[in-house]
Amino acid sequence: MISSINDFKNPFFIGIAGSGMSAIAQYLKGIGKNVAGSDRFFVPGEYNETKEKLELEGIDCFLQNGEGIHADTDLIVASTAIEDTVAEVQKARQLGIPILKRSELLAIIAASKKTIAVGGTSGKSTTSAMVYEILEYAGLNPGIISGAGLTGLIRKGKIGNAIAGSGDWLIIEADESDGSIVQYRPEIGLLLNIDKDHQEIDELMRIFEIFKDNSRIFVTNQCHPLAKQFSDNLKLDFSTDENIKAGFVATHFSQNGFAIQFKVNGVDFTLQSPGRHNMENALAAIAVACYVGVSLEDCANALKNYEGIYRRNQIYGQKHGVILIDDYAHNPVKCAAAINANKPMAPKLVAWFQPHGYKPTKFLREDFVNEITAALRDNDEIWMSEIFYAGGTAVKDISAADLINDIRILGKKAFFVEDRNDFLNSVKPHLTDDCVLLLMGARDPSLESFAKTVWKNL
Repeated sequence: MISSINDFKNPFFIGIAGSGMSAIAQYLKGIGKNVAGSDRFFVPGEYNETKEKLELEGIDCFLQNGEGIHADTDLIVASTAIEDTVAEVQKARQLGIPILKRSELLAIIAASKKTIAVGGTSGKSTTSAMVYEILEYAGLNPGIISGAGLTGLIRKGKIGNAIAGSGDWLIIEADESDGSIVQYRPEIGLLLNIDKDHQEIDELMRIFEIFKDNSRIFVTNQCHPLAKQFSDNLKLDFSTDENIKAGFVATHFSQNGFAIQFKVNGVDFTLQSPGRHNMENALAAIAVACYVGVSLEDCANALKNYEGIYRRNQIYGQKHGVILIDDYAHNPVKCAAAINANKPMAPKLVAWFQPHGYKPTKFLREDFVNEITAALRDNDEIWMSEIFYAGGTAVKDISAADLINDIRILGKKAFFVEDRNDFLNSVKPHLTDDCVLLLMGARDPSLESFAKTVWKNL
């Protein structure tokens, strides 16, 4: 039975190319484990960037046919997408090798360190990265296991979503979407917000209550009406409204282009990430860092150099007067936040969104329509292509066109182009020499290449 980080030496990951799986694999390699893995996206003769970067870290990668599992393998890690019928799972059972889900292994890793678990519906990856940058600047050498690559680490040729660190602290994202957040018992639990996404509010409240109970120290957002109900100590909490009391209060927000400025308890901060939501993410990270022992001044100095994370308001540049931005926004609140953050850049914003999953899109239809409609100015536009289908037995009983029609009825400029490959030619007549083109979507691994294609042909 695997119950400790010391109970295994040679783990094998089935589905290692996934962002969550690759992060844990790199972390374990960084602490001295002999890590290997396979993925269905590893195809003979085809280049795979993730495979290349994993191998550069010393992680052996195999085809997903069982050849990488052998007698010395003492743990199998399977992503949630791996079914029991997969040949590698069958081979592991024949050999009597223990099998853990990703979240189960992450809970074991978290128990081995002083862990900061970042929870909430939106902003987990960004806030985790900010906490990491601050603690790293302060010389605490933290580890991080994240769902997105940090730009600073990507520039060094890494995937960027994990690093072992030599210090006592480990920063992880605590995911509520699959309920795995209840498995962690962190030193510090951080709750950013609670909004309808994946699950109903009542279920989310139940999950986050367990998260709080499992955390030794709990930090909450006093400006969020649901999150603040879990407040444990007002002095540790944060607020972006000077009229709402908390230990850490952000004021004097302003945005100039892609940079934002604000004060926290009177100390000046500058961040190269637009939008009030990024001020809120930074404030959450600051509150946690100060509890750990970092000064506000060091927090400010660290965040001056924060470079962001992969596909979170990623700026491609400006061409023919059009600023192209690619963003991971995929739920109603995140889409609205991305739109609002980029409106100050130009008098017109054209947003494109590819929803993912027929069931979640149907579940959130009304929320998508209301949030996006409220965020758009009269001159702005929203475009959508058809819902991303990842396979399986999903019932295709809704279309992105339904959301577009709903938004159009509410008086906003909304357009549907079924095939995203037709989007650029369709939208070009709508672009001006002073506008923002914002691409939004998640879960689809080809979205990065789509953004690159749009930029090339803009």
